[in-house]
Amino acid sequence: MATSPQGQTIIAIDRATNVLTLFADSDEPTLGITEIAQALGLSKAVVYRILSSFRAKGFIELDETTRRYSLGPSALHVGLAYINRMDVPRLARPELERLSNALDETATLSLRTGATRVYVDQVTPDRDVKMVVQIGLQVPLHAGASSKAFLAFLDEDEQRDYLARPLAKLTSLTVTNTRTLRKDLTEIAERGFASSSGERMDGAASVAAPVFGHEGRPVAVISVCGPAERFAAVQEDAPKLVLESTQRLSRQLGYRATG
Repeated sequence: MATSPQGQTIIAIDRATNVLTLFADSDEPTLGITEIAQALGLSKAVVYRILSSFRAKGFIELDETTRRYSLGPSALHVGLAYINRMDVPRLARPELERLSNALDETATLSLRTGATRVYVDQVTPDRDVKMVVQIGLQVPLHAGASSKAFLAFLDEDEQRDYLARPLAKLTSLTVTNTRTLRKDLTEIAERGFASSSGERMDGAASVAAPVFGHEGRPVAVISVCGPAERFAAVQEDAPKLVLESTQRLSRQLGYRATG
């Protein structure tokens, strides 16, 4: 059966976007026509026409010496436009709702403000006894799961500078010994999430994980928290669900995990 003009247009657009996506996902800074054709199952003639169209608009550049192609400035322009229009709390809200509904506990979103983090949103469960955080409350980066989910993923210099300062005790369980804290942060970085009980507030427990931006730095933290005794019932399921939420949101923010 012959493909309609509209169908041909859709196929052409699909092929073109696949080519552009291949450049974005590739570990190599440049690609050749043959490897693009092989990766996408297209003819070299089709790939050449697509690359020529993208070159005309500045989305793709050609190195005349090597005859290899790379992303051009128009691709950066589109990417930056997307990033500049992102509203992290708005994007995170569905994830908070999903987590709170799934675990029947409070889900929160925190953003970093220098040496502290601040609660910017929360979704609470429909139950009489529940955790409610104070929106706008600033918390130091060593106290509690959400704080340590930020601190564990900062670069080495930032982390060292933070740990060199006096560390306040918010409760009797707040970890302030730098050796113990470093060990804790290393474990958090390895498993991808933090957990705590009574470190920020007496009687409260939490599991938290970072949301990464396109540069690979933590830009927000999502947590699930509740009364410590009751939270034990969801302690096993919470990490997986929180990580699924933060990974989805990280992808929306342009983050691509490596390794």
